[in-house]
Amino acid sequence: MTTELQMLGWSVLLGIVYVLFAAALGTWQRGLRWNVGNRDGDPEPLRGPAARAARASHNFLETFAFFAAATLAVMATQQTDAHTAIGAQVYFWTRVAYLPIYVVGIPYLRTAVWAASLWGILQMVEPLLR
Repeated sequence: MTTELQMLGWSVLLGIVYVLFAAALGTWQRGLRWNVGNRDGDPEPLRGPAARAARASHNFLETFAFFAAATLAVMATQQTDAHTAIGAQVYFWTRVAYLPIYVVGIPYLRTAVWAASLWGILQMVEPLLR
């Protein structure tokens, strides 16, 4: 199996971690009763780490679609190389780092890590544009 597909698989699992972590912090803040209820009406707005985890989860889902598309495209066109493998690894590992950095609240580092994950995606797209 290629590095790109391995990173795609690990990124799927990481996305689940993002969603579950954000949901757990939201439940911790809003209460179990809210989580298991029908959730009718407007929920109490999330604050602090719970709000940041929700935003990080949303951001992951936004970038993951591009990463998955790039991975599948380079695989389908057989354009994998060292750059696409590195790009996939950079995307995955920066997304691993992004969640705790965002939840703790380190703004400039968060942006730098996000930019690095974007660079990883661009490394994977580059062979498709030749």
